[in-house]
Amino acid sequence: MKVALIHDWLTGMRGGEKVLEVFCELFPDADLFTLLHIKGSVSKLIENRNIKTSFIQKLPFVEKKYRHFLPLFPSAIEQFDLGGYDLILSSSHCVAKGIIPSPDAVSISYVHTPMRYIWDMYYDYFGRGRAGALTRFAMLFVADYLRKWDVNSTNRCDYLIANSKHVASRIKRYYNRDADVIYPPVETKRFNISNALADYFLIVSAFVPYKRIDIAIEAFNKLSLPLKIVGTGQDEKRLKGLAGKNIEFLGWRNEDELVELYSKCKALIFPGEEDFGIVPVEAMASGRPVIAYGKGGALETVMPLNQGIGVREQGLEEKPTGVFFYEQTSEALRDAVHIFEKNSDKFDSEAIRSHALKFDRKIFKENISGYIAEKCRSLKV
Repeated sequence: MKVALIHDWLTGMRGGEKVLEVFCELFPDADLFTLLHIKGSVSKLIENRNIKTSFIQKLPFVEKKYRHFLPLFPSAIEQFDLGGYDLILSSSHCVAKGIIPSPDAVSISYVHTPMRYIWDMYYDYFGRGRAGALTRFAMLFVADYLRKWDVNSTNRCDYLIANSKHVASRIKRYYNRDADVIYPPVETKRFNISNALADYFLIVSAFVPYKRIDIAIEAFNKLSLPLKIVGTGQDEKRLKGLAGKNIEFLGWRNEDELVELYSKCKALIFPGEEDFGIVPVEAMASGRPVIAYGKGGALETVMPLNQGIGVREQGLEEKPTGVFFYEQTSEALRDAVHIFEKNSDKFDSEAIRSHALKFDRKIFKENISGYIAEKCRSLKV
């Protein structure tokens, strides 16, 4: 088959790029189409592809301001000529799934999330206090256009894959399409269990509004417990202004440092609602429990001590891997930390790591490879 890989943009290595890496391994001769590529920002496996970019690449200040060109993204992704390709495989959290395939091609999209900026997190990005008055006014018109395009362009895909049941339910709600669920790859074998724990809790996150790092800071200000925060982002100045002396900002850390930070923390704090959430799985692969907001992807990855909805839905009897809190407030998070500390002896590092191995990269690669082969056979490609 002649294969085209589509990705929204190449500006850093996050969960979506980890999925793309596996696609590159499965189809080593495939061409890669993307809106924008900042050279050197992704792994060598991706950098070494035949990468074709859109007109977005040539816009001024694009490397730092590319999100400001959001209204142009649909036109940019539609400009690519995919004539002659048999398989179109997109990794999409914005517009990649909206590529226009040739009539005879099979189009499969791995959807990390419906475009969050215009759907469920619109007000987190464009509400009062999040965006200026001019931007908010412009988005009244732009968002409606983007929503219509987002729904209509989904019909160009023969098959949709969601990265969690949570995302599959949102795909159904917004697009009225069914999606198969294949959990994303986590490099669990990079992580290990430490023989000696340190006295700190840990957050690993980009500093964007929906991650809700602010409620974690408020909670730990009251708890007076040590909290280390790994990450950077647009909310950094505001978050640092909220933090007490017991909270340490570490910036981004390299892989070796992150492995050590995970393995020695008392527990990972995960206060946001994520589509899947790779960070909690990485913490569990290190044998460490997760204190998480009990909504979204965490319900599918964390087995709660407090017998929350995650256990009931899956009908499993497993050793606990974390604690949930069900109101996204600093008070609820404080209560969850107290529950964790009173029951810390109930968490078994080996059992926690064993649970995380179910999401290993090798399993994803086998599942996605089998899925693509089956769908291509069904359409006689």
